[in-house]
Amino acid sequence: MLAVRDALDVINGKWKFLILISLNHGNKRFREIHRSIPKMSTKVLAKELKDLEEHKLIKRTVADVYPVLVEYIPTDYVNTLSEVITALHKWGLNHRKMITERH
Repeated sequence: MLAVRDALDVINGKWKFLILISLNHGNKRFREIHRSIPKMSTKVLAKELKDLEEHKLIKRTVADVYPVLVEYIPTDYVNTLSEVITALHKWGLNHRKMITERH
């Protein structure tokens, strides 16, 4: 139970997986990520990015240019979640199908 709770503490909420998927689709800047995920506020995105960085799933880099260029890049460690994301995607498709079927 403790290991499952630890995992859920890291990936909890409805936004973290969507952010990771957005990053894997090439969105690296804050605005790109924000635009790719409808209905998420910038405040929530900032918080979730900090959480993901603390858990070493993404890395924040700041380029010393003007204007300042901040990018978020998935770490190699995030790849350990690929099976989980795939399983959730598959389960979600099956669940949606089951719920929308008429009996």
